[in-house]
Amino acid sequence: MARLLLIDGYYYVYRSFFAIRNLSNSRGEPTNAIYGFVKTVRKMLKDLTPDFAAVVWDEGLPERRTQLQPEYKQQRAEMPSDLAVQLDTIHEIVPLIGLANLSMPNTEADDLMASYAIAARAVGHEVILATNDKDLFQLTGEGVSVYSTNKTDLASPSDPHALLGEAAVLKKWGVPPSMIGDILALIGDSVDNIPGVPGVGLKTAATLLVQHGGLDRLLENPDAIANEKLRGKFRAALDLIRQNREMVRLDLDLPLPVPVEQLAIRPRYPEWIAALEKWEFKSLTTEVRAESEKSAPKAGQGEFLF
Repeated sequence: MARLLLIDGYYYVYRSFFAIRNLSNSRGEPTNAIYGFVKTVRKMLKDLTPDFAAVVWDEGLPERRTQLQPEYKQQRAEMPSDLAVQLDTIHEIVPLIGLANLSMPNTEADDLMASYAIAARAVGHEVILATNDKDLFQLTGEGVSVYSTNKTDLASPSDPHALLGEAAVLKKWGVPPSMIGDILALIGDSVDNIPGVPGVGLKTAATLLVQHGGLDRLLENPDAIANEKLRGKFRAALDLIRQNREMVRLDLDLPLPVPVEQLAIRPRYPEWIAALEKWEFKSLTTEVRAESEKSAPKAGQGEFLF
């Protein structure tokens, strides 16, 4: 079984930017996000040894979501200027590492990642989603997991990472993956500016869904909710709940800009090393140069194409 790694580009760009501060080169150019992103991707490749990999990027918002909720993601602050100037370099360096950049107009990364995951599973590949996006936990199960290095997700402090599957989702959310969309429809998502049912939190929502077998049954029969106060909140928010459910629904059949089988990892070592030297990452340059020498074909073994 081959393994496909899909990386949520903007999540790791922002995470790298805020994790490493005040790093710049001799020209005074900020390099913290570039350095952190490259280190993070290299760690994933080492930890997971995927056969195929890509970095997936948001490219605008889908019309179906903005029509439903015009305020969708409108609360997000503008990208910091010292991060914005590093973004082109990060996009340029991804294919040098050997990964594809994937995006589509008016499409969010989670929808494109979901469509790739479905397509890869259909041909028997294992899929690992490197993301913090709540929506994508809907996909976890046989052959699909979420990569995490968050301390709260690790089985022990010494573990380098965790692969979160169905059991981890149930423990974390109180519902199975099939109900993640249902629970988000009830509690909303402040990160995406999706409002939830007032006064309904994660524990209450999970209890409701498990007791009643999912959101469909609650929508069909709100009177089944025994608690009068909670029943009133649910009834008052029926339109919002239905709207939220559509907001968090993932697109699972988008056209793939690059076929899965063309996402094999092919480092372009000479260009990669030159880029690292340009940005003055000395230790990284040394590491990648050593890797390049190890992977170079020996006499009589033909040539590698990077």
